[in-house]
Amino acid sequence: MSVNIVVPVKYVPDAQKQRTFREDLTVDRSDAILSELDEYPLEAALALREAAPEAEVTIVAVTVGPATASGAVKKALQMGADAAFHVDDAALAGSDALGTSAALAAAIQHVGEEHGGVDLVLTGMASTDGEMSVVPPMLAERLDFALVTRAGTVEWGQDHNGLALTRATADATQTVAVAFPAVVSVTDQANEPRYPNFKAIMAAKKKPSAVLALADLGVDASTVGRDAAAASVQSATSRPPREAGVKIQDEGEAGIQLAAYLAEQRLL
Repeated sequence: MSVNIVVPVKYVPDAQKQRTFREDLTVDRSDAILSELDEYPLEAALALREAAPEAEVTIVAVTVGPATASGAVKKALQMGADAAFHVDDAALAGSDALGTSAALAAAIQHVGEEHGGVDLVLTGMASTDGEMSVVPPMLAERLDFALVTRAGTVEWGQDHNGLALTRATADATQTVAVAFPAVVSVTDQANEPRYPNFKAIMAAKKKPSAVLALADLGVDASTVGRDAAAASVQSATSRPPREAGVKIQDEGEAGIQLAAYLAEQRLL
């Protein structure tokens, strides 16, 4: 048997640096990295492959974005993905989640055509730039796949025909079985992503990676991009600098001062 896994990955601004916007209010991605939250589903896919060599797992990374987004699939290949596809088309500029999910779904279907179907799509629980968490359910709807969100553990199900998952809710931990084909979003508590060593980095250079346009995927350019977006950023302002908190000097009356401050803030 064989199992084909697709991992969508995203190139996002480095969260450790200040985020800036262009004049059209799109995020400046000139200094971007692979979204850290996308490393967890990729690690989950690699762990599944290592746990069941007989399953003949193939892992394909896909991304949507401008030329600079190639860094996302490059990192995915270095971590261990077998192949990658990058959807790069000027018409995608300014796309919202609807447009992005349409392009991703078409890319996943393209992977299926080349690899004999797609069994599993593993995604991050969100992207570190938007944190909307809506693309996984959109992909499941477009692909007509089962959906499980925020999986905390990811293991094989019986006979490798699905997965056994756990997911934490506010008051319980659920054990979930899902059959293929499925879309599963993975939390940042699921595993510890590996760091590619020199050998893996060099091997990634020989792995297949292709750039696709919307026309290659049969996606109408008028259905994506800024003009087709159902949601758009109308304004963006920087947060005001944080003010220093109140300092209480302990000269024997610190407890009284603290109680007075809490009462003033209506916290008592």
